[in-house]
Amino acid sequence: MADENGRHARVTLIGLGLMGTALAEAFLAAGHPTTVWNRSPEKASPLVAKGAVHAATIEDAVAASPLVITCLTTFDATLAALEPAAAELAGRTLVTLNSGTPSGARGTADWAAAQGARFLGGAVKNVPGAVGKPDTLLYYAGDRAVFDEHEETLRVLGGDTVHLGTDPDLAALYEMAVGSTLLPALIGFFQGAALVQARGLEASSLVRYEVKWLEMIASILPTLAAEIDSGDYTRPASTVGVFHEAADYDREAAEEGGVDSSWLVPMYDLVRRAVDEGHRDHSVSALVEMLRKPHVAG
Repeated sequence: MADENGRHARVTLIGLGLMGTALAEAFLAAGHPTTVWNRSPEKASPLVAKGAVHAATIEDAVAASPLVITCLTTFDATLAALEPAAAELAGRTLVTLNSGTPSGARGTADWAAAQGARFLGGAVKNVPGAVGKPDTLLYYAGDRAVFDEHEETLRVLGGDTVHLGTDPDLAALYEMAVGSTLLPALIGFFQGAALVQARGLEASSLVRYEVKWLEMIASILPTLAAEIDSGDYTRPASTVGVFHEAADYDREAAEEGGVDSSWLVPMYDLVRRAVDEGHRDHSVSALVEMLRKPHVAG
């Protein structure tokens, strides 16, 4: 965002890990005067060489810009870093780009408001190398007027910039909801890699086929989401029963390849419970009904 004289908005970036450094580099590349701060000051040196100003203290960093963006590990870490500079936050906008729970986002929003600051909770849904690209997704939550005021500046970080809503914890909620897909998908790929390597093949030989498989999964997500939203699982493309019957084959293949498949046990237990509750012939999306209620192991 530029002011009435065409000057780019000043930005402060707090936290210079891989992602924080990428964010600062994107602002610098776009011409924004950028102040940086990190507990380990040596991490600022490459950014200073590119034109950033390194603040000696957190207080100086916050005071330097009307828009303060933090990229630390958690909301607790963010609050711990900002606490000494609390008095400097009044009248500024605080944007958090970190992991954490919705309750952590709400608590941080309340703390920021108590300091007289405006708040947007955000998330970067890509790797550091994708920051600044036109299709990179970032989403934010909080006061819409605050988002609108800074949208042009924030869009420097990624062209797919979205406001989710006014509740300050929505970005954290979606971060966790979307992120829950990642580790199970990766472990599934790692198991496949271990299986083919057990046959003397390379894991890289899987990649083309895994990508096509993930594209297929992406193509059916709208249908599965519609089934979940409607609660109607009676027109399945793939049933719970199909997955239930596949459990033994997965275990047999893992045993043959000498691969640990213990991570599959709770997943297939979920499928078994769904069958027990009458969902065998329903769409696999009916598994969400099992996830809606806590399971007490018998």
